[in-house]
Amino acid sequence: MNTANTTPQAGKVAIVTGASRGIGAAIAQRLANDGMAVVINYASSSREADALAARIVAQGGKAIAVRADVADQLAVADMFDTAEAAFGKVDVLVNNAGVMPAGLPALADTDDAAFDSIFNINVKGSFNTMRQAAKRLQSGGRIVNFSTSVSGLALPGYSVYAASKSAIETMTNIFAKELRGKQITVNAIAPGPTATALFLTGKTDEVIQRMSKAAPLERLGTPEDIAAAVAFLVSADGGWINGQTLRANGGIV
Repeated sequence: MNTANTTPQAGKVAIVTGASRGIGAAIAQRLANDGMAVVINYASSSREADALAARIVAQGGKAIAVRADVADQLAVADMFDTAEAAFGKVDVLVNNAGVMPAGLPALADTDDAAFDSIFNINVKGSFNTMRQAAKRLQSGGRIVNFSTSVSGLALPGYSVYAASKSAIETMTNIFAKELRGKQITVNAIAPGPTATALFLTGKTDEVIQRMSKAAPLERLGTPEDIAAAVAFLVSADGGWINGQTLRANGGIV
């Protein structure tokens, strides 16, 4: 049962983008468990987002599902408006929404549509939300962006995706400095292979087993592993970490 009045983050409000399933859903659930009111952003189907919001409310928490394409700056502004109308403020932004190219093509085989989609969502989407957060987040707020440990692994097929996430790491570091005086931290999480539908779909059992053993801890990450790292960064205990990228990957790189 969520006892929001006694949990460490009671009274805080978080927007989590791409939160209807996978890592985003685990983050929304964890932050709700910690006492935050949660805005569950989704891009298309409302079924999973609405179900998650209903589950959090049934557990005694506060949550709403809000549809918004993060690549659309007007939709992002409306999402922040909705969050403020529902809960009065925004304290935390988690930029989890992102896409990977289907089939993981080599750079030379990546078409314009795939390139544009990756950068529109992974980079411009986070840019749009960070721009709103600079004006809207409360003093003492937290921003957590999403990178990837693939940037360190440098695996073939991930060049454009990793490039988009490298842009996020650079923006994270500089944005933290630009928010001087606002008492808002900006960090990034860089997950390694994580057992989500996005990661598992299209991979053979052999590939999954091989990647499961690649990290010294010899397993895939779980959405809850990543949610725990996010929960730390947005907590009081994470308050002295700023402008950094945390690789949450079991030591794979």
